[in-house]
Amino acid sequence: MSIHRSKSIYRALILLLCLISAPVYAQLNIEIFGGGASRIPIAIVPFADENKLQQSITPVISADLQRTGLFKLVDPAGLSPHAPVEVVYSDWANRGANALVIGRVVAISGDQVEIQFRLMDVAKKSQLTGLAITVPTAQLRMAAHRIADVIYEALTGDVGVFSTRIAYVLKRGNKYALQVADADGYNAQSIIEYTEPIISPAWSPDGNQLAYVSFENKKPIVYVQKLATRERRAVASFKGSNSAPAWSPDGKKLAVVLTGQGGSQIFLVNADGSGLQRLSRSSGIDTEPNFSPDGRYILFTSDRGGSPQIYRMPVTNTETSNAERLTFEGSYNVSPDYSRDGKGFTFIHRNNGQFNVAVQEIGSRQVQILTNSKFDESPSFAPNGKMILYATEINGHGILSAVSRDGQTRQHLSVQIGDIREPAWGPLPTWK
Repeated sequence: MSIHRSKSIYRALILLLCLISAPVYAQLNIEIFGGGASRIPIAIVPFADENKLQQSITPVISADLQRTGLFKLVDPAGLSPHAPVEVVYSDWANRGANALVIGRVVAISGDQVEIQFRLMDVAKKSQLTGLAITVPTAQLRMAAHRIADVIYEALTGDVGVFSTRIAYVLKRGNKYALQVADADGYNAQSIIEYTEPIISPAWSPDGNQLAYVSFENKKPIVYVQKLATRERRAVASFKGSNSAPAWSPDGKKLAVVLTGQGGSQIFLVNADGSGLQRLSRSSGIDTEPNFSPDGRYILFTSDRGGSPQIYRMPVTNTETSNAERLTFEGSYNVSPDYSRDGKGFTFIHRNNGQFNVAVQEIGSRQVQILTNSKFDESPSFAPNGKMILYATEINGHGILSAVSRDGQTRQHLSVQIGDIREPAWGPLPTWK
């Protein structure tokens, strides 16, 4: 049974645990479908001397840009400039390229490598931007992601998210694992593993911590764990169930769902577990809180009106009925996640018996369904608001997918055996 086939939101969150199964150390494979109507033609020349490295730079950059659906890769075969003076712009114009990426790698002392790159405007015959960074060889993929971010930002005007990370839950045998990986699925690491379920990972705003729910003590408890040291602490271990953590934008508080005071209701707690404060008070099930980017509001799912719908309430004026219903299309709308500009949100909408990722603008209440699969879950916006990460099922196999905000491009991120669930897209890195 999936969360979207259950009549009870709370019961569904528990039953979902039985579905999570995947090999812990499997590498994600990525398939891309669709693309924008007008893609930017770009040529990426293999960097000089990158073949001497254990990890080449340009294949990572190419894969990053291609996944967005916004770029058309132009084959550079037969041409290999590595500096602006070597570029014959007419050659690239004849191949239909609007932009050209060139560069080189230079070995420094020890295992340090300097990576130099330039982005050239073919029509204007000039440099758009460039970057020189020095990194240890162990961080070559991250350096490539950073370069892809710079290219993306220069050509689209939006912030790139290739340097971000994602979190998700896997299960292998009787072990559950909370994993963190690069946005492209590489460098996956298990943060914690148990024989009891782990659900609901949530990134701290600075990307240094994860909140999650663990059943290791035979009941759901909310923990916060530092990624660098693996140090963790229980921040909600009250009577009854403790679930659905969500960070405030300043990282000082968490919204959590507790049942200890009757029913399933939303509370605030300080990041160290102190200062419990009740936010919602209804006769229904209130769950899945999510803060607005400015911290003033919380979106949440509730069946207080008879069916699961998405509501919004201010963080102030607590313990009142001052909650506004936002979704009205259909009898089942759950799992809200604010867009990064605060003007809309993504959620799961039941549509003709299917459970799909949708977006809704708060002002106009206009809804757009972005997917056509049967059982989508847990949508999470990328920090630039351009893509949405979610879990889905294909042929009974649970995988991660991503869809662009306009629904034009989709990606499937899968492993060879098993399921992946509970995705959460991390924040922008601190250097941004």
